[in-house]
Amino acid sequence: MAWALDNDRPIYLQLMERIQMDIISGKYPPGGKLPSVRELALDAAVNPNTMQKALSELERSGIVYAQRTSGRFITEDEHMLKELKAQLASEHIKDFLSKLKQLGLKENEILELIEHAIKEDD
Repeated sequence: MAWALDNDRPIYLQLMERIQMDIISGKYPPGGKLPSVRELALDAAVNPNTMQKALSELERSGIVYAQRTSGRFITEDEHMLKELKAQLASEHIKDFLSKLKQLGLKENEILELIEHAIKEDD
């Protein structure tokens, strides 16, 4: 099934974000091998060159590394992965808070809603 991509932002950035999410969620474990560029491109329904660019950027950041003739692998640096998870969570929280403030909610109201949602989820 094709990945949900939009035309508002560069595709390769969206691919990077999706792969990062798959990594920090455990779909691709530390030290694990990523599927080939062609496999990922087919799965995402994008051009292999676009997927190659996304993977190259992930390599540059150190999250992924390549081994000649063996493919690409996820970093085993758990500290880096933990920092990435915290960074992405922080970005999501900031976006979430911004949207709630646009609704006119105050911080104490937001906290009450969050606490209520957590209790409902248990």
